[in-house]
Parts: sequence; structure tokens; C-alpha cells
Amino acid sequence: MAAPTIARGRRWFWARNLSVGNVFELRCRRSLALASTPCRSASKTTAEQNRDASWAAVVGLEIHAQICSNSKLFSGSEVRFAAPPNSLVSFFDASLPGTLPVLNRRCVEAAVTTGLALNCTINKKSLFDRKHYFYADLPAGYQITQQRLPIAVNGNLTYSLCTGKNQNELVSKTVRIKQIQLEQDSGKSLHDDARQQTLVDLNRAGVGLMEVVMEPDMCCGEEAAAAVRELQLILQALGSSQANMAEGQLRVDANVSVHHPGQPYGVRTEVKNINSARFLAKAIDYEIQRQINKLENGGTIMNETRAFDHKLGCTIPMRDKEGKQDYRFMPEPNLPPLILYDAKSLPTHTSHLQVVNIDQLREKLPDLPSVKRAKLVERYGIQLQHSFTLLNEDGLIDFFEAVITATQMNPKKAIGWILKDILGRLKEHKLTVEESPVSPFLLAELLNLLERGIISSSAAKQVLEIMWNEEGKSPTLIVKEKQLELIRDQNELECICEAVMDSYQKEVCRLLEKC
Repeated sequence: MAAPTIARGRRWFWARNLSVGNVFELRCRRSLALASTPCRSASKTTAEQNRDASWAAVVGLEIHAQICSNSKLFSGSEVRFAAPPNSLVSFFDASLPGTLPVLNRRCVEAAVTTGLALNCTINKKSLFDRKHYFYADLPAGYQITQQRLPIAVNGNLTYSLCTGKNQNELVSKTVRIKQIQLEQDSGKSLHDDARQQTLVDLNRAGVGLMEVVMEPDMCCGEEAAAAVRELQLILQALGSSQANMAEGQLRVDANVSVHHPGQPYGVRTEVKNINSARFLAKAIDYEIQRQINKLENGGTIMNETRAFDHKLGCTIPMRDKEGKQDYRFMPEPNLPPLILYDAKSLPTHTSHLQVVNIDQLREKLPDLPSVKRAKLVERYGIQLQHSFTLLNEDGLIDFFEAVITATQMNPKKAIGWILKDILGRLKEHKLTVEESPVSPFLLAELLNLLERGIISSSAAKQVLEIMWNEEGKSPTLIVKEKQLELIRDQNELECICEAVMDSYQKEVCRLLEKC
């Protein structure tokens, strides 16, 4: 039975005179923003390189992934993006007296599957806790999380970076996963400064999250962004999260500090709620440079929470963390310990619907991105960096395989057309693969014309340009209309040459005199 929902009379809750944080005057010069990441210091001046070499940066991440589930973590309320405000709120989500949490099995399975994919140890017994803090969009005054004993611990994530002068070399790196924990999301507050009021939408309150805590094993924005992209692909492959950063389904907090090599880590700052891998890299690199500049000029780093302003390209302070906040953690009294089983510990005569079996979930794990990339390289003979691009762009691998199925061209040659000509145009026009004016079947038809020698490579480029501008038009028809076929009849070629020579007799004479 679906959870009862609150009457919708006014969909927006609002509260006047809320403390929404200090307002900071932004005087952030663009010249302070990083032009390049520390991982790519070639463009820096020699003086900057020498200075930065005396500092080491440390980056750790806390990633909140929204679990792909039809209902919330502890209530039966529907989970749906962009629903009318406060239309998906149960009595429990609004923390009305007498309501109790009921754990969502799907969320537990998603967390276990993610832990297995990240090589974590799955705790057969995990506990839920209350984390107390008071926000208007958190009606209960606390969040249910897993502070003492999370569902998964001690994993690792391997990701790859493009290096080298032309960014054509891949280097693999590994970041340790400290833990994965289940917890509730909060609601959403929208601050109206003009009217001095805050509107609260509780649709998101109680949505299931997995918090993936990464150890501080990274040193720059580029590494952090690559790790997040790899995690995003893994979550999508598992189906445990759609991980759509544009819809807030994957949010990243970055902990950043700098120190001199061989010395203890410096004071860290936390950059909160970054919802883009590109912005994550920029935010971290800016914060690293800001801390170095401040310490070089005799300043000190505050232990604080900051936000990244993507328009200004800099981080700005939000709140001070010098005085450690007391969250008053306590065991969640309304939820028993979460017990999981494996094949050995599974009780006899127990329905699989009543328990979560770790080994059963392990057997159902799909191919992860690293395995998919290896299969692409082995099957089609393409370069490893091309396999990364195919997997990183949503829908591109299906587009590629549809083209390869329908064309006679070698995959090594065909991928150049897909990555350079199709993907390049898509990015230029800010389109997704699904929005491509050129379908994989029409591209395959064009490549077949080229492979059979009916048209030249330059003619194929012309045809593709027309196909892009006139969506759905057949390349064969375009070739006929524009008379772009290669001429192979020797007599016809001789006639054309003679006609050209007859038309330009003076030029022919000059050439003959030079010979």
C-alpha cells in the first residue's frame, strides 16, 4: 500500500527569517582562477612550476549517489524528478508523530551490489544511526545514516588518466574506498532574498542515498574528476543509480589540503555539492592554488566549508568549521540491525524474498566498464583510449556497434569517423548521441560507399556535411545529385583531360615549354 501523502493545498512550505548563511561579497578576480590543472603543469611559468613543486596537494571525496528506486529509503513515497513541489511527501517524510521507518529492500541490494563492484567487504551486520542537525528542509531534525557500522568498507576504485603531450597515453591509478553507507536525503530549500523568505520542497526528503567515502589518495582536480566519471559509469552499469549529475543524482564534496612533502597534512577545506565532473576539477584546482597562494603570503588556512561558483571560477566561503559541530550521533531506536547473508550463513527453509543474499547478488553482477573496454579492444582491435571515449559518452557504444554491424569498413577506420566527425559535431552543437541528425545506418551507408571506392574521402566529407544539415537524406542520393562518384572508365577520363587541355591551350603550351 502506498504511503499516505500530505494534502497539497499549498505545495510550498515557507519559513520567514531563516538563517540561510552569511552573504559574502564576491570579489574574486578571474586571474586567480587556474588556467590548467597541477597534473598538467607544462603551460605554467618556470617560477610557478618551481614554487608548486615545493607543495603537495591531498584530495579526498565524499560522493552522494541517489539510489535508483521507485520509492524512498524508509517510506513508500514515489521518487520522481521534477514533480510538483511537496506532491511526493508521506507522513513519515514530514516527520509526523507516530510514523515509523520501513527499510526499502531495493536500496539495500543497490548498496551491496555497489560495494561488491568496488571490491568492498560487505558487513553482514550493519547499524543505523541518527545524525542530528537542524535545517528547515529536514523535518525530523535528524538524518538516518550509518555512522558506526556501515554496510560496506575497505574497497578500491581503479580509474585511468590521459597523459602525454597529445593526451594519448593512459595511466591507471587506484583510490581506496573507506566505506559505503546508506542514508536519507534532505529536502530542498529555495531562498528568496527579495521577499526574505525560504521555500521548502520535501519531495526529495527521505530519498535513498549511498555515500561513497574515498580516502585522500588523489592530488589534483583531474584525478578526482576521472575517479568520479569511472564511479558514475560503474553505478550506471549496475543500475544502482542513474548518476545523472544534472538532476542532482550524483553530488560530490571535495576535501582539499596542501602541505610540504614530508610534513603532516595541512588544514583542509571542504568544497560542497559539486554536480559536474568538469566543475569538480576546476573547483579542486582553484582551491589548491588558493591555499598555496595564501600560505606563500603568510596567511593561514581556515577549516571551513566552501562552495564553487562556476561563473566566477572560484570557491567562496559558506560556513566556519573551526568549532567542531556536535551531531549527537545515537543509535536509531526504530530500526533493528541490518542482517545480510551469504550462501554459508543463509538459514534453511527461508524464502529468498525475506533475506538479502550477498552471493546471489555477486553472481548477478554485470560486466563493469573496465571489462567492457577490454572486450571492445579485443573484439574490434581499436585503441584503448578510444574504448574510454565510447563508454564515457552516453549512447555512443550502441551507435558504434550499430555502424560496425551495417558497414564493410574495418572498425579501426570507422571509429575515426564516429569519434572525430560525428562526436566532434555533436559536441560543437551541444547535442547528445541520441539527437544526432545522422543515424548509425546512414553513416554505415556512407562508409560503404567510401569502402567500395564509389567516392573519395574528400567527397565523403562533403556528403556527411549535407547529411548533417539535411537530416534523414540518403548518402547514395546525395552522391548522385552532386555527381560525386569516382570515374573509373579510362576513355571517359581521357575525354575529360582532352577537354580541359583544349580549354586551356596557353597554359598547356607554357608547361610544355618548361619541360
